[in-house]
Amino acid sequence: MNGQIADLMDDIGTKARAAAAELAYAPSERKHAALIGAAEAVWAQRQAIFGANTLDLAYGSEKGLSPAMMDRLRLDEGRTRGIVDGLRAVAEQRDPVGRMLAEWDMPTGLHIQRVATPLGVVGVIYESRPNVTADAGALCLKAGNAVILRGGSESFHSSTAIHACMVEGLRGAGLPEEAVQLIPTRDREMVTAMLRATDHIDVIVPRGGKGLVGLVQREARVPVFAHLEGICHIYADRDADLEKARRVVLNAKTRRTGICGAAECLLIDRQFYARHGAVLIEDLLRAGVEVRTQGALLEVPGTVQAAPDDFGREFLDMIIAAKLVDGVDEAIAHIRHYGSNHTESILTENDATAARFFQRLDSAILMRNASTQFADGGEFGMGAEIGIATGKLHARGPVGAEQLTSFKYLVTGNGTCRA
Repeated sequence: MNGQIADLMDDIGTKARAAAAELAYAPSERKHAALIGAAEAVWAQRQAIFGANTLDLAYGSEKGLSPAMMDRLRLDEGRTRGIVDGLRAVAEQRDPVGRMLAEWDMPTGLHIQRVATPLGVVGVIYESRPNVTADAGALCLKAGNAVILRGGSESFHSSTAIHACMVEGLRGAGLPEEAVQLIPTRDREMVTAMLRATDHIDVIVPRGGKGLVGLVQREARVPVFAHLEGICHIYADRDADLEKARRVVLNAKTRRTGICGAAECLLIDRQFYARHGAVLIEDLLRAGVEVRTQGALLEVPGTVQAAPDDFGREFLDMIIAAKLVDGVDEAIAHIRHYGSNHTESILTENDATAARFFQRLDSAILMRNASTQFADGGEFGMGAEIGIATGKLHARGPVGAEQLTSFKYLVTGNGTCRA
């Protein structure tokens, strides 16, 4: 790492640590004011944000980004309104800092409380989606954390414009502007610098594709909240309602193909297939989805032979793998083998089968008769999310403001001494 990058990381990290110390006891009202101010700034400056986004789209096109990645990058009036609504929703949430998590008395006379506290400084490394600048900044601020944001090179201009709005909100609320910092360079060495910044950063959250997340998990010396891939499955059980299944499968795959909650594999129970035929496959084909499959499903006109690695693959495109299975247990076995512990959905009217699916799978999110596209912090009532965590330590599923806190113990005695 060159000296200039190291010095920049040290400067940003030092400022973040100082801001975090102040945010840890910042009144809820000031954090609320900062987020509302940021929301108002984003809407007021949306034309400038669109202009910055145009530069990023041109850059992405030159780099040859896929249509799904270009979709992630694109901002319009509706998505900007979504950013504003997300900021306002986070602002209105209960402040997670200071929550009483547990409280009890001991025979020794000690009174013990477990209270929620900020993590400290959060580093977020992300690709393409400029809205993460606002989402991550808002959630970290709400939880009393300072945040260091390193957006993708393709979203550099958009992220810079949105970050300026976050700073405007902080300034107006009298909070330290360094509470939300954006790495001001596209230099990839800054990613390495963040991953090694154990003196400055308490946790890293990567948000992007397999390459980025894998790099972070391999090289980070800072603790990581991560999901490696969103290999989401949807299983049409023998007791599925046909019309519900048709709606949900189509939405799960096609609503937005470039997000981690998009369905990448469809499992169909053989009895469902015997009763209803290839209707789910045909719906996907008519929608323009390439269906990669094997066995009897290859007899459906328009399908193509699946390669061995198509099961367990995150396409992030208008492509899905499909397979017939013998019942819920075979579906569970397939998901255990090929899944990434992100999100799985079962389509069934049978309560016992749904309960078995929920009990025997350990993905972060399990759904019944609902599209996997709901795997999103906003849809979970969190206002926004900083990512979907698939690990088992500290945070799982959508990571919102509550998940960005730790805790401490407050112990009170009365001259109490241990025997």
